[in-house]
Amino acid sequence: MPELSPAAQAVLDAMYEVNMDFDGENATLAAAALEAAADQVVPEDPCGYDCCITQCEQIRAELLATAAELKAQ
Repeated sequence: MPELSPAAQAVLDAMYEVNMDFDGENATLAAAALEAAADQVVPEDPCGYDCCITQCEQIRAELLATAAELKAQ
């Protein structure tokens, strides 16, 4: 199993803390939650100001990258 980024590991650690029976295969659930958060918190089509768009795109990309890493587990 490859080493996870700190962000992905923090998500899995939080899931284990809540549910000790959680298994690694459920990382897909964590990924789905992050994808939903990305869609809700940082919409694909932000307000329109260049600085806002750049920041929103960066946040969205980081959330989705962590989700993709968890899916690959």
